[in-house]
Amino acid sequence: MATVRAGHPVLRTTLRPSSAVKWHNGPTPFGPSTSVRWKSGPYGYTQAKALVFSEYGEPADVLKLHSHSISPSIPSSSILLRTLAASINPADVNTIQGTYGVKPKFSPLIGTSNPSVIPGNEAVFEIVSTPPSSSSSSSTTNLKKGDWVIPARTGFGTWRTHAVAGIDDVLPIDKRGLDIRQAGTVSVNPCSAYRMLRDYARPALREGDWFIQNGANSGVGRAAIQLARLWGYKSINIIRARATPEETRSLRDELTDLGATHVLTEDEFSSARDFRDKLSEWTASAGGVRLGLNCVGGKSAQNMARSLSVGGTMVTYGGMSRQPVALPTGLLIFKDIRFVGFWLSRWADGDRNAKQQTVNEVLDLMRQGKFRDTPVVDVPWNWETEEDTLRQAVQGTLGGFRAGKGVFIFGET
Repeated sequence: MATVRAGHPVLRTTLRPSSAVKWHNGPTPFGPSTSVRWKSGPYGYTQAKALVFSEYGEPADVLKLHSHSISPSIPSSSILLRTLAASINPADVNTIQGTYGVKPKFSPLIGTSNPSVIPGNEAVFEIVSTPPSSSSSSSTTNLKKGDWVIPARTGFGTWRTHAVAGIDDVLPIDKRGLDIRQAGTVSVNPCSAYRMLRDYARPALREGDWFIQNGANSGVGRAAIQLARLWGYKSINIIRARATPEETRSLRDELTDLGATHVLTEDEFSSARDFRDKLSEWTASAGGVRLGLNCVGGKSAQNMARSLSVGGTMVTYGGMSRQPVALPTGLLIFKDIRFVGFWLSRWADGDRNAKQQTVNEVLDLMRQGKFRDTPVVDVPWNWETEEDTLRQAVQGTLGGFRAGKGVFIFGET
């Protein structure tokens, strides 16, 4: 992976000074064979920190770093987790801003002075402790200290050093052969690409079929390119031109190396006559383009819809341009194009088994070296990391061209 350096009723706010903290040995977030440390206070209480917000607004303005304690007496149906890596996704920022489609519930669960929310939906955790075997349900018989787990559902609240979770709120993953960044970023982008490619074309895509996507250099776009290559699909990939021709060429080459069949800039895509001729040349023998993946909206979405063959499907899963998807009536009447939306949360929360299966399959591809995870920007989070450092990392998620997806990497917490 390319990297760049950059609650529960047993939870309560801590008033103890840092001098009361002791260090204990434990498994590492950077690999299964070495060790790191986590903080613990008197009487076995675990000291923890979480990013929270108690009102909507820009992350730099409303996020606060809150300290609290976790009692050693956790319920028999719960496990204590230590966060290893947690990603920063655009949907997380939209949630903080109050612009996301679903509003979170504010709660004083971890002892904040005002009801608050812990953001974040994607992460990998290490199990610190599990219930005694005599009190464990059948679903926990295979969980043990040191295992890695990911949230089973969205809304988990991953931007924190530790968490107490119900045993049914997590999914186990096999950590062998994985980096924490791979495990911590598998739940959103790869799963989105996987499900859209597999579930929406009617009939399902087969080897040799074509799809088109904008935002092709995004995390979802890169995942779709690679899965398509493995499954025998062919792809037309639309990107924004970079500041210089050299930078654009470099990105084009990078996506081609991942498996993209063709890579075009938005300007090239918008040149109706030239693109129409190329499209016919490329796809005519396969019956045209059967599936479109839209995360931009506006004119780019219109051009994508026009590129689809009769009976094709366009799936919208984002709107980065913040422009509406306005579609010509003729595409509905004469080409019978289907326009649908994909919301990862609905799928992930509605089918636990499918999420487990999809995650496991993608992680297996990573172990085999057949799937490259998206480039990330490491955001180190240690016990002494300042609040402003974390806030600014979140604030920058929606800004311009980025070197990679922001990921909190937890060290000495």
